[in-house]
Amino acid sequence: MKNTQEPLRVAIVGATGYTGSELLRILWQHPFVEITAVTSERHAGKDISSIHPHFRNIIPYELTHADALHPEETDIVFLALPHGVSMDYVQKLSDKHCRIIDLSGDYRLSSPEVYQEWYGKSHVHPEGFPDAVYGLLELYRDRIVSSRLTANPGCYPTCSILATLPLLEAGLIDPTRIIIDAKSGTTGAGISPNAVTHFSNVSDNFRAYGLKTHRHTIEIEEQLRTLGAATDSVLFTPHLLPVDRGILATIYSQPRKSITEKDLREVYHARYADEPFVRMRDMPPTLKDVRGSNYCDIHVTYDGRTGQIIALATIDNLVKGAAGQAVQNMNCMLGLPEDTGLSHIPMHP
Repeated sequence: MKNTQEPLRVAIVGATGYTGSELLRILWQHPFVEITAVTSERHAGKDISSIHPHFRNIIPYELTHADALHPEETDIVFLALPHGVSMDYVQKLSDKHCRIIDLSGDYRLSSPEVYQEWYGKSHVHPEGFPDAVYGLLELYRDRIVSSRLTANPGCYPTCSILATLPLLEAGLIDPTRIIIDAKSGTTGAGISPNAVTHFSNVSDNFRAYGLKTHRHTIEIEEQLRTLGAATDSVLFTPHLLPVDRGILATIYSQPRKSITEKDLREVYHARYADEPFVRMRDMPPTLKDVRGSNYCDIHVTYDGRTGQIIALATIDNLVKGAAGQAVQNMNCMLGLPEDTGLSHIPMHP
């Protein structure tokens, strides 16, 4: 464990997007962190509060170019960059002192070939895949602690995998067919505007998107496959909610044998008893139960009429689904308690 009397030096590359600004919000209050660089290629030279006014008179950083980063004097570099961009930075930093937490999808999948198939882009740094560790602490804590490159999971996969993995680990469900019906707020699409996320298309509206082809499908599928799910077993359909943040995922699966509600709850409570950010709920959770926090709230039940298990999970897509989980990974990598700097109480209502 690093001597916590010395500040942990961290840099945020790509600080003006939703994920980057959320990282800054969380890290600013982290007791052992010194933020040494906050970068933006587009807005270099500007004060961060000119882009995100909620930081005014609180966080005084001037944005710099990423070239001004000193990796040899940095403990952790967070890459809050778009897919297809992060890989260039990981390649440049691969022989430096710093450890990397990448919040894009560039290293989440099993190989550069799978990445190209689902992202439609050749990977410029295939050498990074063997070193990358999928950053879901509830599943890979023992590997993340020594990782030099942690691939922070996607928001939908975080919610969906946490809701499903106890069932697969315990061998309770048919691994050949898992249905995930998930909904997200508009911040999941990033800060750049587009026709789909335009106010007039989101307000008083509700839509499915990415049917059969959403990139998070393969990410969920690969991770569930390690737990016993069959190849091509996940049917994942995302939807866009007319809200700014939050994800609610409903997972349907069929039990392999007779099971009771009590059995299900015992399995989930036992699996997550020692996890600081997974909370089991007696009733279905809502988005506002986790808003602004790093919690994942889960409810599981059995429908005797249809013979289906129903698991529901909610997260804040910008916190447990992105920045908060990245800080949790950082804490693990640097030998700190995982909840350090993450004790935010959910905002409700």
